[in-house]
Amino acid sequence: MYILQAKHLDKFYGKTKVIKDVSFSIKKGQIYGLLGPNGAGKSTLIKMIAGIEKVDEGEIIFEEEVKNINRYKRNMGILTQDIALYPSFTAHENISFFCSLYSYRGKELRKRVDRASEFVGLTDCKNKKVEEFSGGMMRRLHLACAIAHTPKLIIMDEPTVGIDPQSRNHILKSVKQLKNEGASIIYTSHYIEEIEEICDEICILDKGEIIAKGNSEYLKSYYMRNNTYIIILKNKVDNIENAIKKIDGISYVSVSNREIKCSCSKGINILQKLVNTICNNGGVIESIKNELPTLENVFLNITGEKLRN
Repeated sequence: MYILQAKHLDKFYGKTKVIKDVSFSIKKGQIYGLLGPNGAGKSTLIKMIAGIEKVDEGEIIFEEEVKNINRYKRNMGILTQDIALYPSFTAHENISFFCSLYSYRGKELRKRVDRASEFVGLTDCKNKKVEEFSGGMMRRLHLACAIAHTPKLIIMDEPTVGIDPQSRNHILKSVKQLKNEGASIIYTSHYIEEIEEICDEICILDKGEIIAKGNSEYLKSYYMRNNTYIIILKNKVDNIENAIKKIDGISYVSVSNREIKCSCSKGINILQKLVNTICNNGGVIESIKNELPTLENVFLNITGEKLRN
């Protein structure tokens, strides 16, 4: 059962198409990661899902075939990258205000405020003004304001940017707990290791288009076509880089002091040739490791390593 289906979405700013035929589906209880370099279209896509930006072409369908975002907003929680809190209010006053927007009052409102404060670890600071909070505490309070009304679908845009490791760890644990409690989450981050750790499915955007999607293991298996070996020598060998480059199938070689890093296509078995070449040129091997690909390797491989503005 899907919580959200995006079908052939297009978005124009003037004559420029910034979202181009984007389609994806998010299952209930799933953490769905959005990755992409600067300018990829992630923020625009999130605004379209949240109803902040109009969908020019295509449609977004929420659970039970709801196509009108205004009919579904009560079931959504949005955690924006920019913190939206009232500095002169206390933590509880902030949570109470945002939760009251969903028509909660009296005892039920107080129960939800207390539960949200406890969830993000701010119970002891409930009467403290936000202007006295650290950056990490503000991020956690921001999360509490977004989830106090128990939304089914939560959008989190860079929720851990610029905070201390303890707060970041707490937020990541909270995301997993929200999933365990049945929430569905759209999660964006430039910290690729976060996406790899917590997301069930991942969608990589670039220049307004989906260029890859699937779970982490699928992406690493499909898009990383090379085996990479890291070889540590007991001794330094001159000209070993040139000797290795002559092996058929080697696509990349880098030598730094006693460490050799080289790559070849997955379908080619060159390890024995590699060992023989090193030994024949006077090298004594200390260790050999097959480097496993990471999601960051995939991301850089398909989006490029060039800086984006």
